[in-house]
Amino acid sequence: MKNVKSVFLLLIFFGIIIFILPACNTESEGQVVYLENGKLKLGFDKNTGTLLVFEDLINSHEFLETNITHCSLWEFDILKPGGPEKINMTAATKFDLFSPNSSTLVLEWSDFPSLKNKKLKVVATVNLEKDKAMSNWSMLLEGTKGMEISQLAFPRIKGLKDMGDEYLAVPFWLGQLFHNPRESLREMQTESLGQSVGKQANYSFNYPGPLSLQLVALYNPDTYGLYMACNDTAGYSKSFSFSLDADDNLTYEVINYPAIDANSDKYSPVYQANIGSFKGDWMTAAALYKEWGEKQLWCKNSRLDNDLIQPWLKETALWVWNRGKSEKVLVPAIDLKKRSGLPVSVFWHWWHGCSYDDGFPEYMPPREGKESFIAAMKKANDNDVRAIVYMNSIQWGTETQSWKDENAEPYAVKDLGGNTRSHVYNIFTGKSLTNMCMGTKFWRNKYASLSDSVVNTYHTNGVYMDQACLSRKCYDKSHNHTRGGGNYWVKNYAELTNMIREKTDTIRQPVLAGEGCCEVWLPHLDAFLTLRVSMERFAGVGSREPIPFYTMVYHKYGVLYGNYSSLLVPPYDELWPREYAPKDPEALLSEDFNKQYLMEQARSFVWGSQPTISNYRNFLASKRKDEIDYLIELAKVRYQGLKYLLHGEMLRSPEMSVPSEEIDISRLSIYAGKTGGSVTVFKKEVPLIYSGTWKSDDNLLGIAIASISDNPFQLNFNLNSDDYELPAKGDIYIIDIEGRRLLSSYSDKKVQVNFSLPPKGLCIVEITPN
Repeated sequence: MKNVKSVFLLLIFFGIIIFILPACNTESEGQVVYLENGKLKLGFDKNTGTLLVFEDLINSHEFLETNITHCSLWEFDILKPGGPEKINMTAATKFDLFSPNSSTLVLEWSDFPSLKNKKLKVVATVNLEKDKAMSNWSMLLEGTKGMEISQLAFPRIKGLKDMGDEYLAVPFWLGQLFHNPRESLREMQTESLGQSVGKQANYSFNYPGPLSLQLVALYNPDTYGLYMACNDTAGYSKSFSFSLDADDNLTYEVINYPAIDANSDKYSPVYQANIGSFKGDWMTAAALYKEWGEKQLWCKNSRLDNDLIQPWLKETALWVWNRGKSEKVLVPAIDLKKRSGLPVSVFWHWWHGCSYDDGFPEYMPPREGKESFIAAMKKANDNDVRAIVYMNSIQWGTETQSWKDENAEPYAVKDLGGNTRSHVYNIFTGKSLTNMCMGTKFWRNKYASLSDSVVNTYHTNGVYMDQACLSRKCYDKSHNHTRGGGNYWVKNYAELTNMIREKTDTIRQPVLAGEGCCEVWLPHLDAFLTLRVSMERFAGVGSREPIPFYTMVYHKYGVLYGNYSSLLVPPYDELWPREYAPKDPEALLSEDFNKQYLMEQARSFVWGSQPTISNYRNFLASKRKDEIDYLIELAKVRYQGLKYLLHGEMLRSPEMSVPSEEIDISRLSIYAGKTGGSVTVFKKEVPLIYSGTWKSDDNLLGIAIASISDNPFQLNFNLNSDDYELPAKGDIYIIDIEGRRLLSSYSDKKVQVNFSLPPKGLCIVEITPN
């Protein structure tokens, strides 16, 4: 009986071992401990913890170079008087790892002889999700009392293999796509551009801020890719970085910025880093992220989805982005409203009494005077034209009288050395602006008071809060917030918007809009200025392309608007030095750049943004008749499809074969190309037909189509109804300037669309059940 029991116990023991081994085992030859789940396989050096293997088991692809023998998975900085002391894996003399369950590996480093604190322990936990090619990475620093930790790089993955036809998709604001990012980094090394340091060059993207999602994707669209994200739900400060060293090794890392606290005995980010394998492109990665993102509070509490924004904002068909006194701003907007017969709203810069980009926040009184301004606003509102006015949400001019009189400096953002964060934007005056700290009650009260005045006293319809979707790290010990990192910036921005709404008169139906877009601001702002549709105007032509990355995830949760698209040379502020003023401040841009204007408007239309024209003047209706007619037609077609282009969910478009053409591109803004040292004219091959596919809340499909071609084009494409969760049979309609008409029907799940798109044609192809 005892022998039977012994055999039974041995069978159980070996059964457990067999169950555990596929998930976590040690190879005697390579001394590698593996963690795998049938889809993803990770291998760690059992003696050091170095990541040696990151393999996609489905596609049999190893993502790491085999010649990487050691790379620290982590590194943190301890603040010291002479500069930060960097601690990584090599500083530990003890290392251990164990597997608490079949899907998890825990790695521990301890005993750091170089540190006075002998209790320090670094613990990394790596977990594989069930039935997914996804790993989750957590970090804990224990025994940190007495240490001022300013940043933690984790995870750090070195030696990423070149995938060939490689792309890097980054949700930088709306989104941009780098083709062959390694080559761009090599150019940075050789030309000492960007953030190159010695022989290392890097891309770094800050969140929350210009990085609107916690996601980057490196991939070859024909083979495989890496999905790299975080699952932070509270807006903690971090950055995503790619660097290329002198040996051509590409490294990815997340840099986490803790609240600096020498009294704390531990630090552990309250979120995980997520690294997985996928097959597809940036849209595939966006769909994966969306599964998580839509479950978060920023979607549940978003102002658009909860119908908290003013009706006039949702009804806006066109924005006019003009600068100057009301005669150059509101009067043209009223003209465009009459021409289009649609609701027009105004995005108003240079209304203020101070010089732009150096005199903030001395906005009032308006440069045309209080009475004139209020009268102009009344006339605009009487004509159903609303206006939101520019006020930078974080900047104070250091040469203004108010900077001295109100003793603003103590409330500014400070770096580790106690210095303010100043920058010269205005290339004509050379005067700087300084970042004010959102964590101070002083600044929140100041900005809320300004907003109170522009809405309640000057009768505007809201505020455009420039540099809204940004966050700063402030190290001032006297401020009422944690030092350095953390998530106090977003929390205090929420407090600021609440203060403004409590102060402003609801009769004015005020709207709060902000620069850029970012998921954590969805509950706080009504509209988001997204300018990637016209990226070439300020960034020129290179290896980057604008993409609607953010839109694919969060379109239905926030109103997007904005475009630098202009038919005039950008204006010059009348309060700037006269010696730099142009002879003709309203000169027409060359007709060579008309296609660029059309391209920008087409992108905006199919990507679901409210159309915007910059620097509109009445005479453009005759001087650039075709281009203004295109804008008005575009707005009218869009207005028939708001269920898609305002409230819809963006999906992948069906494959279409479309023509392309090389067009002239102008890089010209209020600063870019104005000093004579910048190249302002480029050539670029662009599609002549643009498309964006949208699903409505009632499960209909709308495909927005915009042509910028001078010729008609026979558009012919197919899709399977299952791919869009449509019925097996239904009807196909065309929505255009003439209205809605039946094109054809489909059955057996086979949707075939075939029609002639006229020159510069604009329409929505709508697919519905019978």
